[in-house]
Amino acid sequence: MLNNKRFFVMLKIAYSPIYTHPLPEGHRFPMEKYDLLPEQLLYEGTVDTENFFEPNVLDDKWIVNTHDSKYFEKLRNLELSRSEIRKTGFPLSQQLINREIHIMHGSVQASLFALKFGVAMNIAGGTHHAFTDRGEGFCLLNDIAISANYLLDNKLAERILVVDLDVHQGNGTAQIFENQSNVFTFSMHGASNYPMHKEQSDLDIGLPDKIGDKAYLQILIKNLEPLIDNEQPDFIIYQCGVDVLDSDKLGRLGMSILGCKERDRIVLESAKRHQIPIMCCMGGGYSPKISDIIEAHANTYRLAQEIYF
Repeated sequence: MLNNKRFFVMLKIAYSPIYTHPLPEGHRFPMEKYDLLPEQLLYEGTVDTENFFEPNVLDDKWIVNTHDSKYFEKLRNLELSRSEIRKTGFPLSQQLINREIHIMHGSVQASLFALKFGVAMNIAGGTHHAFTDRGEGFCLLNDIAISANYLLDNKLAERILVVDLDVHQGNGTAQIFENQSNVFTFSMHGASNYPMHKEQSDLDIGLPDKIGDKAYLQILIKNLEPLIDNEQPDFIIYQCGVDVLDSDKLGRLGMSILGCKERDRIVLESAKRHQIPIMCCMGGGYSPKISDIIEAHANTYRLAQEIYF
């Protein structure tokens, strides 16, 4: 039996069937997680159907406000070169472009819900490898950057902190905001993992292979609170990829599912304590067992309900 009181103020979550755009058989990107995660959250009673909203197509002006217009035109017209397509990791198709544009709207809309309710989520997103003029690493457009610029340009925020705890450096986000003083980019990532050439975030912390829960969480605690105190952000965008898990095929770190959950607790409780709205986008997760990916992602939503509602 659901406790209706929990949903008086609602956790809003972006999800669309278009997120599960099919890829060729054998492709390593786990698209099924985008269907399984909402199913799990509904099944266990963490959320209700009313918690979900379906994103639409984001207006082009908000995309070219962040991305180079020539790049976006090539992307939309399926005119990327073979080399450009290979760097994205995705086979290019109109369905894929449509999916990406919906994801961008999901993160923008989730940011608006976060302003209203304190926290909101996008089941997709976290596309931090997309640069101003190119895509890389399963990322074609950068929802973190688009959402941040949307908030700033509409005067809904003045100072944004990007907390990127995916195992891979947020290189695209770092490049987009390298000369923008009202967005502070913080990336804590595997030092020897992709991308081999790192961009310069405002704060980069490279982690050694196989670092465990205790050491990881100590580093996060040591840096996050002083960062919030010093930068005084009025909005946080949190990239909470679960490819930090020891089981992850692409991660190379040593964290447990419980350690990953504690990581999310630290970030969410810090945002709540400082009364800073936070939008969470899911990022990566490539463990061989899909159940590990779903459990780690689901913990983020469970904690949001526990901490905020």
